[in-house]
Amino acid sequence: MTDKNLEMTPNKVVSFLHKKQEDFTRDDIIGFIRSNGIRMVNFMYPAEDGRVKTLNFIINSLEYLETILSQGERVDGSSLFPSFVEAGSSDLYVIPRFRTAFVDPFNEIPTLSMLCSFFDKDGEVFECDPYNAVLAAAGSFRARTGMTFEAMGELEYYVIAEEEALFPGIDQRGYHESEPFAKLNGFRAECMDYVAKVGGLIKYGHSEVGNFTRDGKTYEQNEIEFLPCPIETAADQILLAKWVIRNLGARYGLDVTFAPKIIVGEAGSGMHIHMRMLEDGKNMMVSDGKLSDIALRAIAGMMELAPAITAFGNKNPTSYFRLVPHQEAPTNICWGDCNRSALVRVPLGWTNGKSMCSAANPLEKPSRIDATAKQTVEMRSPDSSADIYQLMAGLCVACRYGLTMDEDKALGIARDKYVGLDIHKSSEDLRLDALPSCCEESADCLEKARSVFEADGVFPPRMIDGIVKSLRAFHDRGLLAEALSDKDRLRVLVNRYFYCG
Repeated sequence: MTDKNLEMTPNKVVSFLHKKQEDFTRDDIIGFIRSNGIRMVNFMYPAEDGRVKTLNFIINSLEYLETILSQGERVDGSSLFPSFVEAGSSDLYVIPRFRTAFVDPFNEIPTLSMLCSFFDKDGEVFECDPYNAVLAAAGSFRARTGMTFEAMGELEYYVIAEEEALFPGIDQRGYHESEPFAKLNGFRAECMDYVAKVGGLIKYGHSEVGNFTRDGKTYEQNEIEFLPCPIETAADQILLAKWVIRNLGARYGLDVTFAPKIIVGEAGSGMHIHMRMLEDGKNMMVSDGKLSDIALRAIAGMMELAPAITAFGNKNPTSYFRLVPHQEAPTNICWGDCNRSALVRVPLGWTNGKSMCSAANPLEKPSRIDATAKQTVEMRSPDSSADIYQLMAGLCVACRYGLTMDEDKALGIARDKYVGLDIHKSSEDLRLDALPSCCEESADCLEKARSVFEADGVFPPRMIDGIVKSLRAFHDRGLLAEALSDKDRLRVLVNRYFYCG
């Protein structure tokens, strides 16, 4: 960030210290606490269920504050990560990451919160810490390709409120709807403000397609999209955004769900991930105004590993209720330009070289602005049941895989998997491979591809074993067909995973 950007940031810690978050030190944190009357410190961290966990500290002395910031605290790893940690040897340390510091916008007691990393009894990084997988993936990508990997998330969710008679919304027509037909845009705007205060770099927000009423309730789907940044930061932002939105919903008596599917026939909520690759600050996704061979090779890696990626990005049975035709979600392994029926979409990237601003505003002189930094590619299968850290790491590995395979082979895969039409409306026999249809199939796909994800120590074997075991434990082969024919069974499943992630 430049000095001007630092002045405009909603994050009170950044504004006060006038420093970029990645430059925060322990002394900075102590100085902020002493100067701003902070009386409590919260350690926050994700567990295996994808939710934020919190440990509260009252600051009773400077010595105690220095101790917890330097030494952290111990927690029960078997409760946080039951698939990876045995109760017989369960203690882990949590150590705060100073760059994530923010003032808690919900606590009446002045509170500073920070996300944490996990360490084992020997003081070594806990091998199954999902955050460590992201760091390892980013490091491997940089070492193997000479580029850095960045990402941003699109967070979709439903807000549920009492139905209003005036200006009813139209079923499945909520995309970018404004008031008064959309009732909850004000709530989304406040969510965006709070997410920015806790450090989220937001691109924009809007109402989404999903819009329906049932039993006197209005269900409105919303989306908040973030700006590209290092994948570890992108993951942190998604984690905290869900925490913020749920807290605000609880404050106003609004129910919020990030569940991938809440009712058959209505759009489910995804969590699309955009990616780009940089070399010396230059976006390598574009060459001569077109998608580059580097981008195509990365897409090839995602095509090859897409079935296994669902093990990180689609973590419960209702995830696969979303991945069906005509419901704003992908079903097959393919990619395309601006194609929302494809698994990987290449969105518009401002590469036409036209001065659209001057065309819309005759008083503005035509100008040529290099906007190639904006070009990304988007993976559309994940949802909020994902472990966001595992997912970011898995996508990074997939792109690295495509970039390190034989170049001609990768470009051939990209060429073969391209589609230029809506696959769900086409009469052509496209012969596209399907995504897994349940958690058990997803586990099988990860098991087959595990050597790719374990390479360079990104995913430890113990972590892969735990993921495979937890997915197979759902025993959900054929569950979608059963649930579609039994509404009571479907209702039970939806309720069970309503607050997932």
